[in-house]
Amino acid sequence: MAKRIHVVEDDVAFGRMLASFLEKRGFEITISLSGNQARRTIADKSFDFLITDLKLPDDSGMDLLELTLKTKPTTKVILMTGYAEVDTAVKAIKKGALDYISKPFLPEELLMIINEASSNITEVTSREKVSQKNKNHFPDSPAQDKPSFINGISEVSKKFNEYLKLVGPTDMNVLIQGESGTGKEVAAKAIHNFSSRKNKDFVAVDCGAIPKEIAASEFFGHIKGSFTGAINDKKGHFEAADGGTLFLDEVGNLSYENQIQLLRALQERKIKPVGSNTEIDVDVRIISATNEDLLEAVSQKKFREDLYHRLNEFSIQIPSLHERKEDLFLFIEYFLNEANKSLGKEVVGLSKEVMNAFQNYAWPGNLRELKNVIKRSVLLTNSQLVPLDVIPREVIFSRFETEQPKDFSRETHEKQLILNALKEADNNKTKAAKLLNITRKTLYNKLEQYKIKL
Repeated sequence: MAKRIHVVEDDVAFGRMLASFLEKRGFEITISLSGNQARRTIADKSFDFLITDLKLPDDSGMDLLELTLKTKPTTKVILMTGYAEVDTAVKAIKKGALDYISKPFLPEELLMIINEASSNITEVTSREKVSQKNKNHFPDSPAQDKPSFINGISEVSKKFNEYLKLVGPTDMNVLIQGESGTGKEVAAKAIHNFSSRKNKDFVAVDCGAIPKEIAASEFFGHIKGSFTGAINDKKGHFEAADGGTLFLDEVGNLSYENQIQLLRALQERKIKPVGSNTEIDVDVRIISATNEDLLEAVSQKKFREDLYHRLNEFSIQIPSLHERKEDLFLFIEYFLNEANKSLGKEVVGLSKEVMNAFQNYAWPGNLRELKNVIKRSVLLTNSQLVPLDVIPREVIFSRFETEQPKDFSRETHEKQLILNALKEADNNKTKAAKLLNITRKTLYNKLEQYKIKL
């Protein structure tokens, strides 16, 4: 069955171009030209993907994201943004968006995101079918498909690694805190691998993706006929992780009622499947993660204090990529190799200009953003080294901005920006004009205006 995609784009020509491109590749496409039209369509129909512009004349992509997550939680949301809206896009990722893509972009870049997400969904579904057939094996955790743990060389990484090795062999419940995209699930898997439970299952659960109405069934399982739609017995996450580790990602998103149910299971070390009168003993180590301030949530009565202390027997703050810039090359090398394998390419590395841009960028989306940027860049690269013209604009221009002098006059600012672009392009005027998003003729006029001689 063809994947269904709903595109929300007020630019009629651009929306139709995207729709035509995706339809030719076997997707079923509908388009909304406004937020109001999109809201009606979302209410009436179900989709595998919602692709929406961040800024709409009568609405916002963020609001459509929240609506979709609330009413159609299985729909994956991708935001289309301008390069200056990356901070907002990162916030959208934290709220539950699948990904974002900066305009202008090639349709192939969007297709790559969709295919990668579809592949992950298919793989998980396949594992679930095998599990149901065997009845004695829960699906492998998605974490097993994630990048393996990379030891950093920076001081903050060394300290972080020491904490992982220190707490790993214990049975303490661990709370991992840090920004979105820093690799909290990879860190949780590392703790599991350092423990005596490493030969048992590691089960990862995205608490933000579970509707509160079915959370009890997801965590504790249910028996056939216990509610409408319960056509078979189902093993819950706790029972599946028995003897191993249960990773609760974005634990702060659990409803208050679900927090009570989770607390009881941790206290009693027993669970009761929905519809059953029989309790099941479970031996599970809990590792949880959040990018929120749980103590603040506790003070606001949004998160139970007793549950917080149960989960936080040992806490670890995972460093952001900006805090461990010395490790940047290690992660670049890993993600580059991963992208080459995935895309069937043989890109050797980054050009000097790209490496400089990467080193000067703040990476607000952390490792997730770095991985995505590298993969998209490898897709668009037809040489041994990734060139500057395939890198997202926000990464390139952040470097220019950090190098600006403290003279904020328009002329000085513009002249310095042109000089930076020419330096990046090795004085190639055509490339420099592309970097500045102006025509070659305009660049020549500016060179004459500011008396810049090459």
